[in-house]
Amino acid sequence: MTRIAAVVLAAGESTRFGEPKQRLLLPYVIERLRGSPVDEIVVVEGAHELERTELALGGPPVRIVTADDWADGPGASLRVGLSSLDDDVAAAVVVLADGPGLSPQAVERVLGAWRTDGGVAAASYAGARGHPLVVGRRDWGDVPDAGLHERPAQLVPCDDLGAPGDVDTQADLPSGRPPGWQF
Repeated sequence: MTRIAAVVLAAGESTRFGEPKQRLLLPYVIERLRGSPVDEIVVVEGAHELERTELALGGPPVRIVTADDWADGPGASLRVGLSSLDDDVAAAVVVLADGPGLSPQAVERVLGAWRTDGGVAAASYAGARGHPLVVGRRDWGDVPDAGLHERPAQLVPCDDLGAPGDVDTQADLPSGRPPGWQF
């Protein structure tokens, strides 16, 4: 049996947010991933050390790995996350720590497309490529520092599920927060 892992990119500096937004948003992303068909979750930290205690609650195991070269770009963090996965992991679901509205159904839908066609599959919202992104093992090589934005991907419409969000500043925090959001 082949396993599916999630790689959460959480290594950024959060300068526009004013504090380590990963510490605030990561528990919501983890909760969403726990409702999706992944066997393990790897969180890639970098600029800020993350709390391990909040990640130890039920569901698939969560591991934190450190990208010492996080400042080189998201691809550097992704390479660290991918290299930490065991040989029996067939694909990685890549998500961002600042996308707290991630839909578990989007993960499932994009994984389904990947299982059918292979390669790289990505959720799309209003026709624009977004997350989650599924990358099969054969496509893990040569990840550039800028990440996989330029790598061709099968787009999987997920408009009906809602975009995961992209929290860059305090003003980006959703006013109509999903159930369970508490700040």
